[in-house]
Amino acid sequence: PKERWQMLSSLNAKYPFLMRYFKGHKEKISHCILFFGSDSEAQYELALEVARILNCKEGAEEDCECLNCRWIRENKHPAVITVSRVDYKPTDDKTKTVISVRQTQEIKNDLMVTSDYHRVIIFCDRDDEGKIQGLNYKVFQEEAANSLLKTFEEPPSNTTFIFITKDKTDMLSTIVSRSQCFFVPAQLEENSETELVAHVLENYIRRDKNQLWSVKDELLALIKEYGFIAISGQIENYLKSLLLANFENSALRVKLLKDLYAVSLAKKQAELGIQEANVVENLVFALFEV
Repeated sequence: PKERWQMLSSLNAKYPFLMRYFKGHKEKISHCILFFGSDSEAQYELALEVARILNCKEGAEEDCECLNCRWIRENKHPAVITVSRVDYKPTDDKTKTVISVRQTQEIKNDLMVTSDYHRVIIFCDRDDEGKIQGLNYKVFQEEAANSLLKTFEEPPSNTTFIFITKDKTDMLSTIVSRSQCFFVPAQLEENSETELVAHVLENYIRRDKNQLWSVKDELLALIKEYGFIAISGQIENYLKSLLLANFENSALRVKLLKDLYAVSLAKKQAELGIQEANVVENLVFALFEV
């Protein structure tokens, strides 16, 4: 569908580092993947794209028209399954607020049957309007999750589990420890400007830790003048630009992804009403790894 093509193009533009990673490391993709961040819809589309890469027989190019790619774009592939409190529900399962043990047993039964496809099982939640939401303890409870731990650890061949959540702390540690985790930063709609913060953060990775206090003071001054949302957005844009420019440097890539996550946490802290000075101090400490 046209919407799916537009989403794929958007994913390539918004998350080139993640798209390049999955396309370039198809044979090394983990059997358990955890996407975390505030944009659950984008995580779900990334999960479908991982499923397409794993199932395409023609190179997984963006415009591929093979049967597997067409099925996945239409979300109709028989081996790509969404599991939520309302999806993949057996007819005799009357639970409505959780992913049930009955569902997990159904998954295990289905996996006992061999498949010619690469099976991808996407775990998520949905709100009352059917929109994709992140998992948490209330939706994916310990009993249901634990019933699948052995399967997560030793899955059948050509099987990948993908989990979508807001924060890794919303998931059982036993799932997180078995998963390859990827932070998916939320995308700003406003712009991609960095001018206000570029001079403050320039070469921050290589700067002496004693300089963090001056960075904190400069960021707070900018926030006082332009507002927290604008400045945190520009910090995020600046880090994304560094990530794109240094994607092949694996050590730096890991550092920048951690820093992007730190910005995401700072936004969450600000939304909770924590004083901006404390939020910025926590962020700068994370950037300088203090």
